[in-house]
Amino acid sequence: MKGYLVLSTGETFEGEWAGKETDVYGEVVFFTGMTGYQEVITDPSFKGQIVVFTYPLIGNYGVNDIDNESHQPQVSGVIMSECKPSGFHYESKQSFKDNCQLAGIPMLTGIDTRAVVKRIRELGDMGAILTTDLNRVNFDQYEPIENLNLVEEVSTKEVVTYGEGESHVVLVDFGYKKSIVDTLIKFGCKVTVVPYNSSFETIKAYQPDGILLSNGPGNPKQMLNQLNDIKKLAVTYPTFGICLGHQLLALAFGADTEKLRFGHRGANQPVQDLLSKRVYMTSQNHSYVVNDSSLQNTGLVARYKNINDGSVEGLVHTDLPVASVQFHPEAHPGPSDSEEIFSIFITEMSSKRREKAYA
Repeated sequence: MKGYLVLSTGETFEGEWAGKETDVYGEVVFFTGMTGYQEVITDPSFKGQIVVFTYPLIGNYGVNDIDNESHQPQVSGVIMSECKPSGFHYESKQSFKDNCQLAGIPMLTGIDTRAVVKRIRELGDMGAILTTDLNRVNFDQYEPIENLNLVEEVSTKEVVTYGEGESHVVLVDFGYKKSIVDTLIKFGCKVTVVPYNSSFETIKAYQPDGILLSNGPGNPKQMLNQLNDIKKLAVTYPTFGICLGHQLLALAFGADTEKLRFGHRGANQPVQDLLSKRVYMTSQNHSYVVNDSSLQNTGLVARYKNINDGSVEGLVHTDLPVASVQFHPEAHPGPSDSEEIFSIFITEMSSKRREKAYA
């Protein structure tokens, strides 16, 4: 049947609808990766968003049982030029279309994705509605995504522990990707995942060697109530922040964040380490960045910068074992160039343990 993408500007794009007839509101964004669609739709950082895939053919290798980044798809809807009806890969268990339909995610194909992306690049990420009936479109009944506490919807409600490694990491879950836990375990860590609103005292009781503040969806300023506990953790333990966790660390130390016009989402974002001058190709998914000029007098300095637009891509503290990155060093999807950044965090935890042993 016919379906429509209606932007908050009033512009309408017609395509072929697959899935349950319903009206879906979300923030329309675009993802530039050629692969990784399964990881994208299951990444909690995409909660509340309608994803436009810029690559013209999606779904050609199907969907498997091992590459989900969370227990279920998180996106509000998906848009693409063409979706392959079946997947050809030895690990494929079902088609991308069937996977989305089983999860209740509407899919719109046959859309001029280039035209949609051009509008997003010109005007920025914006509210949009997916519908099969233009007469039902009413933006007044929806709350803008930046006003919502999306982290509450994706964070764990229970404490869960993975691995048996020497370093004990407490991962504060703002919407973490499974591949972050997998990478920490690979680096020899035991990982305890706790809800995003866990207090400092609650986390302290787990006797962590280090803290990881995870990625997650939405506006970091919706998490202002957590900043005091985040700063207490950062001044007490070696701390590493990824994506939203990076932004929250900056806010906790007194810096500011701002929204990009159309965000960074893809698997080919070039980032330079200002210390080593090395360039990493990185996987990214975010709408907000740390304001560089706001870092003054916070104790934080930029260590990584985006080569394309000069935005802050990572921080280190001048006195504390605290660091963060805006990109995803665990990748999935994307290149694993920057996975070694985890080893810095592991080394800091080991050093802290030795200090305690000799104290």
